[in-house]
Amino acid sequence: MIDWIISIMSSGGYPVLGGLMFLENLFPPIPSEIVMPLAGFLAAQGRFSLVMTIAVGTAGTVLGAYFWYWIGQKVGERRLRDFAERHGRWLTLSPADVDRASAWFRRHGGWAVFVGRFVPGVRTLISVPAGVAKMPLVPFLIYSTLGSLVWIGGLTMLGYALEAQYRRVAGWLDPLSWLVLAAFVAWYLWRVLRQARR
Repeated sequence: MIDWIISIMSSGGYPVLGGLMFLENLFPPIPSEIVMPLAGFLAAQGRFSLVMTIAVGTAGTVLGAYFWYWIGQKVGERRLRDFAERHGRWLTLSPADVDRASAWFRRHGGWAVFVGRFVPGVRTLISVPAGVAKMPLVPFLIYSTLGSLVWIGGLTMLGYALEAQYRRVAGWLDPLSWLVLAAFVAWYLWRVLRQARR
């Protein structure tokens, strides 16, 4: 998987990197914990600019976050609860999950958006209650961008620093990336079955 991701990023450049980070926020095909360190490795090799890598990764992430914010704003809490009641099992989302996320956002506000960018799973969904609660767009974008910049920058710098050790790291990271993907699929299926039983 590692060599494949490096190959498509090398051939597709920044648009592919931004696209992967955008998709990671919609429905994570490949998590940022894998994509951004590899992009940092490419920057260390001179194939990407380090600053542009962090900027493009952050931009893709914020665009994905804005998509879910827009969905939350347009749909609203009541319709989101109704949707979760009827179809939520496929998104592993129950009406109670909607209530909890909204209540948590109301308690913590902008900090929930900022901190949520560091938490796998949460970073995809934290934008929905922000939109539902009608958080103003500019503060939402500021908190999302700052949180994403710290997270994306850290992952990229990790890959950049490990450039000399890439082959050694890839030896254990490649099987680990498949394990992460398998764990995600297993978690998703478990959530779907649990929601169906409810």
